[in-house]
Amino acid sequence: MLGQYFYNESLRRTIIAFGSLFNDIAITRKNSAGTEVQTLKVPLAYGPKQKFITRLEQDPNDNQAIAMTLPRIGFEINGFSYDPQRKLNRILKKKIDSTEVGKELKQMSIQYSPVPYDVGFELFVMTKNSDDGIQIVEQILPFFQPEYTVSIKEVPQMDTIRDVPIVLNSINYEDTYAGDFTERRAIIYTLNFTAKSYVYGPVSTAQPITKVQVDTYDNLQNQAPERIQRYTVQATVDSSLGDDNFGFNETTSEWV
Repeated sequence: MLGQYFYNESLRRTIIAFGSLFNDIAITRKNSAGTEVQTLKVPLAYGPKQKFITRLEQDPNDNQAIAMTLPRIGFEINGFSYDPQRKLNRILKKKIDSTEVGKELKQMSIQYSPVPYDVGFELFVMTKNSDDGIQIVEQILPFFQPEYTVSIKEVPQMDTIRDVPIVLNSINYEDTYAGDFTERRAIIYTLNFTAKSYVYGPVSTAQPITKVQVDTYDNLQNQAPERIQRYTVQATVDSSLGDDNFGFNETTSEWV
C-alpha cells in the first residue's frame, strides 16, 4: 500500500510523447518577389508562458546580451483529472512471464489494471509577426480532428503499449503589443490539450502455475472413493521455440 516505492514513468512518457509532436516544426520567410530567403526551425521548450513573456519584456539583471529569439513554442502541464468513463475493473491483472535467463516458468510479473487520468497541457506559440504564427498553427491544426492518437510504451517492464488520444480542446489568440515603440511585440496562440492517459500501480512478482493434476474417482458419494485415473500436465521450457517457450508433458495413470 502507501509507502511502497515504485515509479513506472508512465506520466513522464506521456509528457515526452506530447512534446515530441511539436519538435520538428519549421517556418519559411519570403521576400516581396515570393522567393524563399530564410528557413527557421522553431525551438521547443518546457515552461510556463508567463516566464517567456517576462523574459521578452524585461531584463531584471540588466545584463542580457541578446533578446529572446522569436518564434518559439513552449508547453506545460496545467492539471490532472480522474476520468470515470474509462475506468476498468480494478481486480483485472496483467501477467507476463520472466524473460531473464534461468527464470523461465519460475517467476512472472503481475500488475493490476491502471487508473484513467486526463492530463491537461497548454501549448503556446509566440511570434513577432502574424505570418510566422499562422504558419506554425496551420502545421498543427489539421492533425487534430479533434484528437490525435500516439502509441506510448507506458510500462516497458510489462510490455504495455497503449494508444493515447490527445484531444485539442480550444485555441486562443492574443497580441501583447501595447503601443509603446520601445516594447517588443509578441503574438501568442494558446492551445489547450487533454491526453487520455493512465497511471499504473506497482509491479509484483509471483510463481506461475506450471503443473496441473486431475484425479478421477469411481463414486464420489463414498466416504473413501476409489481413484481410477490421474491426469497430469507439466509445463517445460524449450529454448528452440523462441518467444513461445512453453512445452507440455502429459502423464496419465490408471488404477484397476
